[in-house]
Amino acid sequence: MHFLDFEQPIAELEAKIRDLSLLDKSHKEIFSLKRDVNSFLEKIYEKLTPWQITQVARHPDRPHSSNYINTLIDNFQALSGDRSYGEDKAIICGIGSFQGESVLVIGQEKGSDTESRIEHNFGMARPEGYRKVSRLMKLADKFNIPIITFVDTAGAYPGVGAEERGQSEAIASCIQTSLEIKVPFISIIIGEGGSGGAIALASANKVLMLQNSIYSVISPEGCASILWRDNNKAELAADSLGITAEILKKHNIIEEVISEPIGGAHRDHAIIIKNVENAIAKHLKEIKNYSQDQLLISRQEKFIQYGRFFK
Repeated sequence: MHFLDFEQPIAELEAKIRDLSLLDKSHKEIFSLKRDVNSFLEKIYEKLTPWQITQVARHPDRPHSSNYINTLIDNFQALSGDRSYGEDKAIICGIGSFQGESVLVIGQEKGSDTESRIEHNFGMARPEGYRKVSRLMKLADKFNIPIITFVDTAGAYPGVGAEERGQSEAIASCIQTSLEIKVPFISIIIGEGGSGGAIALASANKVLMLQNSIYSVISPEGCASILWRDNNKAELAADSLGITAEILKKHNIIEEVISEPIGGAHRDHAIIIKNVENAIAKHLKEIKNYSQDQLLISRQEKFIQYGRFFK
């Protein structure tokens, strides 16, 4: 397992457990060390700073969109292409069933090893990815199919080719589509929710966040480079941006914080996927009772509210 900087005491204990297990798996000291590991995890993860949460959100072993889709969505049929330029594998889209109900599923996929990360462009979509999303959202709207999105991206791809093909327009059009469709729409931020690349998939009726995920208008590093011209101040930027789930829930930017296992989602995929399933089911049941006009108006009002200030 990959250990973060602040997890070094845990890494040392885990190493001792592995060494003892090689000698004797029933060694009595192993059980004591495992208790110490759990104790350390509880203490460390109770008081994570925004920068530490950012590191956890980026952990390479966290479940990705493909993990949630493969586990929660039955009979998944992938749908590809924007019918204009090509296919963007940074975003997985398809029709399937969630607990017996047909849904459109959209997920930003970072990949789990070098080959898949390159294939999926580290979850950073190009214009054709957002145009594919917009096309399929309109399809779901036509056939009255609820939409579930899994958000996990550092941001939209900033390359020259993407800009030449209209990256900003593609994102804006995708957000516009999100705010015009009249079907139940739930978004779950499972890792990084970076900038417009995330908002394009998270302009939903219900936005949920995993406990150790982040949602921001810019990455801490990007903020630090603009404000202080120093990437080394990313930790200060993370503290200032208000990017954590608890802060965003407090300010009514999101609807629910989904609890993670002790030590983060990367330590127990089964638990976090089950927690996400329960949260989706709860909110989907609620908004399915809304009329089409209520779905549309409540979603639009939710995002208009973000720009309002009250004295």
